[in-house]
Amino acid sequence: MSRVRQDLGQLGEKLACDFLKKKGYEILGQNYRTRCGEIDIVAREGDTLVFVEVKTRTNRMFGLPEEAIDARKQHKLAMTAEHYLAAHHLYEKDYRVDSVAVEIDETDAEPRIRHEEDVVGW
Repeated sequence: MSRVRQDLGQLGEKLACDFLKKKGYEILGQNYRTRCGEIDIVAREGDTLVFVEVKTRTNRMFGLPEEAIDARKQHKLAMTAEHYLAAHHLYEKDYRVDSVAVEIDETDAEPRIRHEEDVVGW
């Protein structure tokens, strides 16, 4: 992965964390990796554990950021979330997978951020 893309991804994750905190979420961790895949943000909203996929873009040349979460990516997110639950002995915990789309445009001072809950069709 190029350094520019990595930096953009890290900026998007920071903006997503700040956004979620303002909405009352508690950030428990970031970049949880397994052989199955990666979860960008692990958070808690009330009693619900929330696994968050962050997609960041600087333009819409390849569509909206959230459109990159296709069926294959949803499956990987679900598998990684289930791995996290098992590894942390949280079998009975309520959980879901959300997405946060971050659009950063050099002409806008404020990034556009969209949050969608429960994006994985179990």
